[in-house]
Amino acid sequence: MAASPSVLLVAGAYYPEISAAGLQCQAVAAALRGRARVSVLVTAADPALPSVETIDGVAVTRVAVDVRSGASKASASIRLLGRLAGLLPRVDVIHIHGFSQKNVPVAVMAQLFHKPVVLTLHTSGQDEPQAAGARGRLSNWAFRSPKMTLAVSPNLVRRCEDAGLPVDAVRLMPNGIDTSRFRPATGAERSALRRELGWADDVPVVVFVGFFSRDKRPDLLFRAWRRLADQGGRSKLAYIGATASPYFEIDEAIAREIRERAADMGRADEVVFVEPTHAMERYYRAADVFVLSSVREANPIALLEAMACGLPCIASRIEGATDVIIEDGINGRLVERDDEQGLAKMLGIVLANAGEASRLGRQARETIVTRYDIQQTAEHWLDAYRTVLE
Repeated sequence: MAASPSVLLVAGAYYPEISAAGLQCQAVAAALRGRARVSVLVTAADPALPSVETIDGVAVTRVAVDVRSGASKASASIRLLGRLAGLLPRVDVIHIHGFSQKNVPVAVMAQLFHKPVVLTLHTSGQDEPQAAGARGRLSNWAFRSPKMTLAVSPNLVRRCEDAGLPVDAVRLMPNGIDTSRFRPATGAERSALRRELGWADDVPVVVFVGFFSRDKRPDLLFRAWRRLADQGGRSKLAYIGATASPYFEIDEAIAREIRERAADMGRADEVVFVEPTHAMERYYRAADVFVLSSVREANPIALLEAMACGLPCIASRIEGATDVIIEDGINGRLVERDDEQGLAKMLGIVLANAGEASRLGRQARETIVTRYDIQQTAEHWLDAYRTVLE
């Protein structure tokens, strides 16, 4: 086995396009520098991006695809096969992230080139053997063909166990965070960031991070925030993430409805929308509270990032996901899913008690440093590569 294995990461997006899996691949690639030779193969929704590029010393190969077109997706699968044929002779391990249409050509080429595959499951409801099986026999085979499966949350591990995957071939492997980049701000840093962002020092800021899908419930957070505003509470609500996209999960009506309701209240200037950004840490470090209002998650990176920055966090209670990260009242707060009144009440409590918010933030930071540091994730990925190469 090579001392520094050559690993091909296959994902749905990579810098400058943004996805949770892509961000994780980029962070681990940096952490593994000098210990593994990492390259990346991705599909790209932006046709203007170069087909081959080096980013931070990592060779990135892209296959353009229009996700709204079935013909484009079929063509992308064929072109992906060609790219794999050129890349695999120099690769020891294939590490594919998530389950989608690309898993079938990757599994086929891995068999032809006798390359072991590691599969990471990132998304609850989508990256599951039951969902793969529902797509047909070929899809089911592709899901089960990797030599090792890494699941970012206990609920995904459980779904694999329920489907009969070999227990010794499935590992729990949560996402990791660069705790040097995502860290609490000093008072001076926070004030400077707020000035740059145009946020007043005396108005608390509540942050939501994620694309605008019904499952992520940005509208639920708005309604909870509106309850506080109607009671005289003063705060700014900052949404950071894609409000419009060709990807099917994003519903453009959500942001439009929120904007209209905020305007009806006469508080349009208190609800702001920020496009997806590669400088997320600036917003966490300048904010006062982070809220994850989702009803479906696995191991949400945004929650981990916010906690790493020392923010008090409020999250929907999702079994095997958020309740594994947050111990209610210790390092954050949990509320029941879709509980608008409960979320409003908890948000009001955290905003009104600076001392309690600070304590929750300190404990949140300690949780991430201890359990979710990116260096730990990198070590676990490297161990998985070594194991499948034995």
